[in-house]
Amino acid sequence: MQANDPTALQVAAQDAAACAGGGAGATALAQVAAQRELTAGESEVQFSFRNLDALIRRMGGLPGQRVIVLMSPGFFVTPSTRESGDVIDRATKANVVINTIDARGLYVSSVYDAANRSLGANPAVAAIRTQFIVTEEMIQDDVLAELADGTGGTFFHNRNDIDQGLLQAAAEPEASYVLGFSPQNLKLDGKYHHLKVTLTAKQKWTLQARHGYFAPHEMADPEAAAKEEIQQAIFSQEELHDLPIECQTQFFKGAKGVRLTVEARVETKGLKFRKAEDRNKDKLTIATVIFDENGNLLTGMEKIVEMRLKDDTLQRINKTGISVRSSFDLQPGTFLVRIVVRDSEGTQMAAMNRGVVIPY
Repeated sequence: MQANDPTALQVAAQDAAACAGGGAGATALAQVAAQRELTAGESEVQFSFRNLDALIRRMGGLPGQRVIVLMSPGFFVTPSTRESGDVIDRATKANVVINTIDARGLYVSSVYDAANRSLGANPAVAAIRTQFIVTEEMIQDDVLAELADGTGGTFFHNRNDIDQGLLQAAAEPEASYVLGFSPQNLKLDGKYHHLKVTLTAKQKWTLQARHGYFAPHEMADPEAAAKEEIQQAIFSQEELHDLPIECQTQFFKGAKGVRLTVEARVETKGLKFRKAEDRNKDKLTIATVIFDENGNLLTGMEKIVEMRLKDDTLQRINKTGISVRSSFDLQPGTFLVRIVVRDSEGTQMAAMNRGVVIPY
């Protein structure tokens, strides 16, 4: 109905006429009903993808293996709601595996429902309706299959032992490896390209891996990629040690609350400066954020240190490091201070956590 398919409209109009007891307005009634269902279906799918995307963003910064288990009876599918490619791309970049379960289990098509057989007396239209129903039920789980296939997960379907599917989906693999792949002559077409991973030996193992990738529509923006890395690191609990950093905190109570001061010191000896004429260039991005005791982000601040240092200045700073101070107005309580540092030239990152308790 979305593409104004005349055959689908004919079937829907006959159903509308049968329900309404006939009438010349059956076609218009079918069009209105179809548009209403289309709008509702697209809204639900977009809402689901937004939530899944937000979950992937949050999990992307967590340590260890990251697995999402998604159980659903299927997705409403139209050409304008096929957003699984963007979700898969984000999940694979964040090393998040999505295992999916078809909640319908081993189901029988609704074509055999007596209610469906009773609508309409025209055998030709009934056959077309049957084909539409079968096609719809077949593609409902396409998105579930794509999410699992594109992220190296498993798709559990056509089985009624859902409890076993949950156990399999939540279980860690016996062994896992990270394989790198850099496509030659990459075409910026946004299309899906197939990959095949096989075992050279003939062991009876079950292989779980991605079967392809979506090419980007354009080359990645280095600044956007850097911001994404910092954003993911902020919500991670993992400490990173590419660069040595230290943190000191101090708070002062006042009439209106508490002022918390956080000072981060970064050692510059390990930075990979870029030599340009008589200068050593690099840029540090230092993000300081405050979480409450429940893990909710309260506030944060990002500071950028541009360095264009002469050799003697660099030698002096290598002895002292670079210190950046940030201040926050808070109320008494328990907090987690997280500092994330990233340099632009070497793309090195450091992250650390500090607990702070401000008594009442």
